[in-house]
Amino acid sequence: MRLALATVLALACGASTTAQDRLSGRPFASRSEVIARHGMVATSHPFATQIALDVLKAGGNAVDAAIAANAFLGLGDPGNSGMGGDLFAMVWDPKTRQPYGLNASGRSPRGMTLAELKRRGLSRIPANGPLAVSVPGCVDGWFMLHARFGSTPMARLLAPTIAYAREGFPVAPDISDDSRLRLSQRLPGTPAGSFANLRALYMPGGQFPAKGALFRNPDLADSLELIAKGGRDAYYKGPIAKAIATHIQAQGGLLSVDDFAAHTSDWVTPVSTTYRGHRVWEMPPNTQGSAVLEMLNVLEGVDLAKAGFGSADHVHWFTEAKKLAFEDLAAVYADPGSMKVPVEKLLTKEYAAQRRALVKPDVAGVYDSGFPVDSHTVYLTVADKDGMMVSLIQSNSLSFGSMEVAPGTGFALHNRGMWFELREDHPNGYAPGKRPFHTIIPAMVTRNDEPFLSFGLMGGDMQPQGHVQVLLNLIDFGMNLQEAGDAPRIYHVGSFPRSGHVPNVGELNLEQGYPAETIRELMRRGHKVTHAYGMYGGYQAIMRKDGVYYGASESRKDGYAAGY
Repeated sequence: MRLALATVLALACGASTTAQDRLSGRPFASRSEVIARHGMVATSHPFATQIALDVLKAGGNAVDAAIAANAFLGLGDPGNSGMGGDLFAMVWDPKTRQPYGLNASGRSPRGMTLAELKRRGLSRIPANGPLAVSVPGCVDGWFMLHARFGSTPMARLLAPTIAYAREGFPVAPDISDDSRLRLSQRLPGTPAGSFANLRALYMPGGQFPAKGALFRNPDLADSLELIAKGGRDAYYKGPIAKAIATHIQAQGGLLSVDDFAAHTSDWVTPVSTTYRGHRVWEMPPNTQGSAVLEMLNVLEGVDLAKAGFGSADHVHWFTEAKKLAFEDLAAVYADPGSMKVPVEKLLTKEYAAQRRALVKPDVAGVYDSGFPVDSHTVYLTVADKDGMMVSLIQSNSLSFGSMEVAPGTGFALHNRGMWFELREDHPNGYAPGKRPFHTIIPAMVTRNDEPFLSFGLMGGDMQPQGHVQVLLNLIDFGMNLQEAGDAPRIYHVGSFPRSGHVPNVGELNLEQGYPAETIRELMRRGHKVTHAYGMYGGYQAIMRKDGVYYGASESRKDGYAAGY
């Protein structure tokens, strides 16, 4: 849903009328950074932040608090997250003084083949329905994190969410509005009576509950209690796996209890690059994290500080770097075992210089991959008194995922399998027991080998774009942590792996706040400028500086940062 160009110009011209009359900070800043010494939490829901902070105050560590917060988000923001989705996390371990990555994404059904999908007449895996459901990795991710770093019993971490699910809680405003919008977009056109379990659970009275309405989910409470007592096997080798597999097969899918029993998460080494004295860490493929690093490598050769935030040069160079990186994303990125180009080649400074040389400073460009070959989400971050930092992202893919809810489980199943390409010659081509391409990416930054920043941003292909913009705001434009998230954002559409190469300049969406002269100059350079509705992401961040934590939370969402 996009506004006409005249509206974009009107928003730009009228941006000053919405500025906050604050005594400190930039005009667009919504609030101050939160500053604390012993611990910090930033999430997209107030109750998740409170739960995590309570865990820290009771002696739990950052991993404990992150698990407890994520458990609640599956209840409080069920369209975007939950036990039916996947998870990625990065942990800074103060003992070994290095970051560790966890890939808790699931694999496709081993009994479903590309030939079978084509026999069904499919050119893409449908977003709605059973075929898009791969094994959900979230719960195994919790237990993998807990086994390596946790210190508080899992039952205690899940207890607050179990209580909220049984007693009920008031629905937050952004979550209500977003869930109503997404369901209204996805359900029309589906057969009458379809997705009855989802409608019964999340649409009492015919639509998602309104802001402030009490919502209860006793089925989810039961599922969490099973996990609290029986561990991860209660999910992957017990009644939950059986309920999901039975439901999916009844709907025509092929996910089996054996697929659940075979599931494993993997500890992986994060990938990184340097940017103006900072080392930026991202998750390797099957995620799109390396695209962030490609963009930064291109932009490191441009004097953005001199150009200034909001200038035409700033927006132009950012957009061109995004196009370059996303062409590689579309052509190359996949489950590591299927990639035909090593990620190390994509991240060299020499390759970035070759790509940068393709950009014309005053003309919007169209590019191909340098290596041609034959998302809805929640993000949270926690830091504790010992210096452990957790960057965690978790997702159903699209809002409410596949729209499938197995009876009695209390959560929607994701649709991450929709991102497979139904082609034998593509690195992200479908195969049994394979991980699909993933959009969700947690991130960290170190400086002089010390932890500096744990951050992330939800929102599909907005995520790498948002990561880069936050870093530019902090490093090139001198913003503080909250300002770096509040600043108006850029969202370029085009060259996403779902659609592949886009042989035009794409669409440049600018959030309210960019000057009219910037927009006019970008149009002169050939950019198609417009405005997207609600597509600019959701940011959380924690910075460590001089022994003190700074926290920031997305002003476009319901949550907040809190510390002690």
